[in-house]
Amino acid sequence: MNAIIVEDEKVSREILASYIRKYCPDINLKGEAVNITEAKNLIDSVKPDLVFLDIEMPKGNGFDLLEQYADPSFEVIFVTAFNEYAIEAFNFSASYYLLKPVSIDELVKAVEKVKQLRNSRDSWSPTKILLQNIQSSVKQEKKIALPLIDGFEVVRTGDIIRCAANDNFTEFYFTNGKKMMICRTLKFYEDLLKDHDFIRVHKSHLVNRHHIKRYTKGKGGSLTMIDGSVVDVSASYKDLLLDGFL
Repeated sequence: MNAIIVEDEKVSREILASYIRKYCPDINLKGEAVNITEAKNLIDSVKPDLVFLDIEMPKGNGFDLLEQYADPSFEVIFVTAFNEYAIEAFNFSASYYLLKPVSIDELVKAVEKVKQLRNSRDSWSPTKILLQNIQSSVKQEKKIALPLIDGFEVVRTGDIIRCAANDNFTEFYFTNGKKMMICRTLKFYEDLLKDHDFIRVHKSHLVNRHHIKRYTKGKGGSLTMIDGSVVDVSASYKDLLLDGFL
């Protein structure tokens, strides 16, 4: 795969390039850029398969660069210092990212994932999903990539009725009647979806507030969802639920 590095810090750029040349022999580095203007010109010239992209740079960030491409033909491995907003965006789209200082093992793992994706017949792209989510201002229209044994399934958050804990797995229930078991904890999806109109109502239940049909009073009460399912509400979560509707 042909690749470029977009990173404004010289030392970080040199270290990453050194790691790639030594530990990722299948990657052919075709150039480096220090800001999004240089990066745009380099991408248009080289047409890389892969871009190692820093998030925070002078004169714009990595997301600003991506928004200049309606249908990017390249995949991205983000290289970033910890940023809560950025990590949430990456987890939503199943994008590949490396936290600074870069770990060699994580670098090799991320490159292998990109290689597998580009060699597969799957049409989905983490970079394209991330770009769609950045451009969409409607929470329920945002897409999330759910990991499966053999890949990912991309779904609209608005199509999720509720999520239920099942040990270290999470069961997803959808508006079309479909059900999926995902190998991630409910806490993981609570953190990921809490700013997208999902409410934790029980230690075992996370619901999409747009798909609540009825609330029945009680110590905690219960919810009837649009698919007819009934979800118990814990007394400790009752106020949080009601606050979301007042």
